[in-house]
Amino acid sequence: MKQHIVRIALGLLVMLVFVAHAAEWPFGPFNFVSRLDNIIYDARLRFTMPGTVDPRIVILDIDEKSLAIPELGQWPWSRDRLAVLMEKLFEKYGVSIIGFDVVFAEPDERSGLKVLDQLAKSDLRDIPQFRSTLEGMRSRLDYDGLFAKSLSQRPVVLGYYFNSNADATESGVLPESVLPKGTFASRDIKFAQLKGYGANIPSISAGAVSAGHFNPEVDLDGVVRRVPMIAEYKGSYYEALSLAMVRLYVALAEAEKTQTVALPKVEAGYAPDRFVSKGYSGLEWLDVGPVRIPVDDRVTAYVPFRGPRESYPYISLADIFFDKVPVDTLRGKIALVGTTAPGLLDLRSTPVGSVYPGVEVHANMIAGMLNGTIKQKPPYMLGAEVMLLLIGGVFLSILMPFLGPLKATLVSLVAMLLITGLNILIWSGMGMIMPLAASLLMTITLFALNMSYGYFVETRSKRQFTELFGQYVPPELVNQMAEDPEKYSMEPKAAELSILFSDVRGFTSISEALSPEDLREYINDYLTTMSTIIRSGYRGTLDKYIGDAIMAFWGAPVDDKEHARNGVLAAMEMQKQCVELNEKFKARGWPTLKIGVGVNSGPVRVGDMGSQIRRAYTVMGDAVNVASRLEGRTKFYGLGMLVGEVTKGLVHDVVFREVDKIKVKGKDEALTIYEPIGLDTEVGKEKLDELKLWQQTLRAYRSQQWDQVDLQLLNLRRMSPSCYLYELYSERVSEWRRNPPPADWDGVTAFDEK
Repeated sequence: MKQHIVRIALGLLVMLVFVAHAAEWPFGPFNFVSRLDNIIYDARLRFTMPGTVDPRIVILDIDEKSLAIPELGQWPWSRDRLAVLMEKLFEKYGVSIIGFDVVFAEPDERSGLKVLDQLAKSDLRDIPQFRSTLEGMRSRLDYDGLFAKSLSQRPVVLGYYFNSNADATESGVLPESVLPKGTFASRDIKFAQLKGYGANIPSISAGAVSAGHFNPEVDLDGVVRRVPMIAEYKGSYYEALSLAMVRLYVALAEAEKTQTVALPKVEAGYAPDRFVSKGYSGLEWLDVGPVRIPVDDRVTAYVPFRGPRESYPYISLADIFFDKVPVDTLRGKIALVGTTAPGLLDLRSTPVGSVYPGVEVHANMIAGMLNGTIKQKPPYMLGAEVMLLLIGGVFLSILMPFLGPLKATLVSLVAMLLITGLNILIWSGMGMIMPLAASLLMTITLFALNMSYGYFVETRSKRQFTELFGQYVPPELVNQMAEDPEKYSMEPKAAELSILFSDVRGFTSISEALSPEDLREYINDYLTTMSTIIRSGYRGTLDKYIGDAIMAFWGAPVDDKEHARNGVLAAMEMQKQCVELNEKFKARGWPTLKIGVGVNSGPVRVGDMGSQIRRAYTVMGDAVNVASRLEGRTKFYGLGMLVGEVTKGLVHDVVFREVDKIKVKGKDEALTIYEPIGLDTEVGKEKLDELKLWQQTLRAYRSQQWDQVDLQLLNLRRMSPSCYLYELYSERVSEWRRNPPPADWDGVTAFDEK
């Protein structure tokens, strides 16, 4: 025990830090732990979502399609049009309840009635006929009155919002509070501090049965996971839109028995008094008739998302307006009017989608209340988490210093599995939410503390990685890998990489023309220049030198999403540097050089391979063989470099010329090969015109239109007299004229040699 007292003390200190987070005292909670808890909650929610559709609820969508039709006009729509929609929805389609996730905050004066009234009082006041005509038209021009009339005596719930900004104002008229002042006066409940509201104008508000706020509870990470069921404003308590609609739904269901519609009361549910303390209000649920709604210490309820966006049927209001929707689609349904149009700014970030319609949040809440699927997070869960941290922290802090690495790893894994299993049991079996991040992080921290005690992980890892990978990859990549050594190893694995082969043409003649000392300097200059381009310029992995040949690859050991692009650009840069090298060689009286480069991409095996005598970090596979074959074919086509079709398909900002379709030795399938010309920002119009004509020539060649091919090749040679590729195809056409290809010829060139 004395030997491990320091490690035990450090472990207990770690435990106390996480207990302070869970207890929110004296310096908790920690934002990063809370954010991780949110991430875990979101993942758990997504994993356990039913993914089904509640047939009772539909969303009437103010979508871009609806905003675009001229019959409804510019948004916000005139309320005479909305009145027509209400008549259709109730009289033709027979919806059960309609809720509005929209505020009618200002009078609709687009009919011109206000202007006509002013004229009747001023310029046209002496014309009785005008005044009488105006009175006869008044009811048709009072758009707000028409809309209010369409709502009257119908099961409609309006929406409004509260504002917590310091400069918030009050507009419209609030509905009656759902609970009177003083209901929670003796309870320590953390209501949000609201400063104002935006509600509906009085005439429209009077036409609806009730109204509810549509304010979400936005967490620190900007994600909506909860909705306040009750909001406090100036001492009175107001219900959420979803709660108001559920109350109306319950009332209508009861009315089928009693023949009278009476909204049920909202009743607060408390834990037994013996569990209530100064810091715990005891409020755990709200009752609405037979419906029980779990709430937390802020009187918010967790949204029981059924699935990702569009887990409820969406119907465009444009289709309602034009009678394109079957009647049975809406009959007897709970309908929510809201918007998914991005310009109307009612899109939220939620656990199931970063762009999620706010109206669907209300749909999930309604379904959750009616189905009883809302998870509960009562305040006493804080005490349960603290106890779990204390018991687990003391146990692990004392036990782990006595264990070796393997046993400590197993104990930590078992502890994490037990904690996670308990958490899932509480979630699924009891329908409650218990925080998980602090317990997992404490276990991981205690494990890491014990494993790294007195051991400098970073220094040792960097040394190991320098020894393993330093000869293959640039130093900056070695440093990057050493920061997270667990992600990298030399063990063979499958991966998609890009492979490059380069070779000096006629190197035998060059070597014979130089003394051994000059040859050594010659090849050193060449290999150093090319290797620097590969490693430092384009972060490639240098595999090996094979005499004057170079093999390199991209995508391992460090992942590289741009592996194909980096390989192609490196090959292009190698060709450019050859020109500069040749100037240097000329000045010294040495032979100039030309290189051929092949680049190919595809699945390979990469890792530490070889024999018991010698091993190396290298790649193997068909894609490697094809890259080597492509390098070998450059001389045949008189080109500096060739790439495979997979590589070409992965690179989008380089202009390529299709060269041929070939079959290489060992491959049965034809391969289309390409020559990189340059970055698309650097290739001029003349070159693009030449490439376009060349592509037409290839099509004519494969269609055996020899006269057209000859004519076009003549024009191409005028454009690029030095291009051997055009001469090669001219020779091919001459040969095909003498010896026509077989009937099944597909334009593919077959090579028997490597």
